[in-house]
Amino acid sequence: MNLQQVLKNKFGFETFRPGQEEVIRDVLRKQSQIAILPTGSGKSLCFQLPAYLIEGTVVIISPLVALMEDQVAILKQQGEKRVAALNSFHTYQERERMIQQLHHYKFIFISPEMLAVPKVAEKIRSIRLAFIVVDEAHCISQWGFDFRPDYLRISEFLRTLYEPTILALTATADRQVIQDIRDYLNLTNPVLHKHSLDRPNLSYAIYEMTSEEEKTAWLLKRLTETSGPGIIYVASRKRADELAVLLKDKVRGVASYHAGIEQEDRAFVQDQFLNGELEWICATNAFGMGIHKDDVRQVIHEHIPATIANYVQEVGRAGRDGKTSVTTLIYTKDDIQKTRFIMQEDLPSDEAIRYFASSLKANNSIQEAALLSGVSETGKRILQYYLERFSVADTIQHIQTQRREKEGKLQQMIDLVQSDTCIRERILSLFGEEITGNPSICCSTCHEVPIESIRFTKDTQEKREWEDWFTRLTQLLG
Repeated sequence: MNLQQVLKNKFGFETFRPGQEEVIRDVLRKQSQIAILPTGSGKSLCFQLPAYLIEGTVVIISPLVALMEDQVAILKQQGEKRVAALNSFHTYQERERMIQQLHHYKFIFISPEMLAVPKVAEKIRSIRLAFIVVDEAHCISQWGFDFRPDYLRISEFLRTLYEPTILALTATADRQVIQDIRDYLNLTNPVLHKHSLDRPNLSYAIYEMTSEEEKTAWLLKRLTETSGPGIIYVASRKRADELAVLLKDKVRGVASYHAGIEQEDRAFVQDQFLNGELEWICATNAFGMGIHKDDVRQVIHEHIPATIANYVQEVGRAGRDGKTSVTTLIYTKDDIQKTRFIMQEDLPSDEAIRYFASSLKANNSIQEAALLSGVSETGKRILQYYLERFSVADTIQHIQTQRREKEGKLQQMIDLVQSDTCIRERILSLFGEEITGNPSICCSTCHEVPIESIRFTKDTQEKREWEDWFTRLTQLLG
């Protein structure tokens, strides 16, 4: 089979990117696999191309509505009409119609929560499946244990199928995440395709600040002196909104993005950013996964991420076009405790677990048990999953293990920001890789990271000044 010809005729590309062809050939051989390919390597092609060479429907389990809708839109732009996304974005009537017509689709994008709906799972089992894709598969480990236990339930659906071919795709996965993917997708001896996550075009900079005010002043200076597009990651929804309002007075094209914003408004902000109408997004980690924007020049963290895996995922959204891009993390010592609190707040205490379990035993509803025990909405979902499968004592043990693992991962992140060794080298070593040579723009530990490449060009500056003048004139003229 001439895959090069299929690639050119169907997708218009002359050559495969590194890693794509090997993954595609294993899909065609019906080999289940875990493919770890860096951001911007074209993971979607790894399931789109073989889908046209295998009879049946491809089911893509995807974590975010925005990601699903984006991939659906791209396929439709390519001329594919047999594509649907089953998620909460659609009305009840629209979802019911899709469910009845699932057998007509070539590509079905679905969330883990929707896959757990019995009638949806039953309908999917009734159609001929080519293979199943778990996109952003690291979410099984990163989110499944934390606040989306339906990720852990994917295996229950897979057990009802006869030897399905599974393609698990992600950009970052350490040894533990790889093991979690194997375990929770019931993969026996899967093929592992792992390509280096090093991105030589990205520079890494980490700077400690003395106060929140100094961080804000630094951001204002950076954004007024350099160009985007860029993403500023913050720790909370409140900070995203506050920072966006503050920056709008000094910088054009700024908006906030987080899960507290209405779904349609989030989609609008995302589209504006993708289309170049917005230059900066102040966001929580709800933004960025699967976003196809190649020219992000800067990713700035205004806080300490909970894990290095999160950090690598987020900085990986810069420079997908291969051009020089700058990633910067600024923090204060207080940010360490803030991150620790956010990371641990939804894990219920031993006492709360016992009280929750006893409330259920007393025939209270799950919601009532959560209220009586003081367990959060997220904690309720976690406990519901574990108590369905384990004893109270084992559930307590699981939660205690999660708490220790979270603290260990945070400590790795703290060690990274406080270290005086090469940032790139430390990141790669945690993912089992060795540095093969420092690029000229390596990191702030090796040398001061140059930002000349993201300074305003004269044309850009003149254009902005003209736009500012035109806006003022329009306001004067009413």
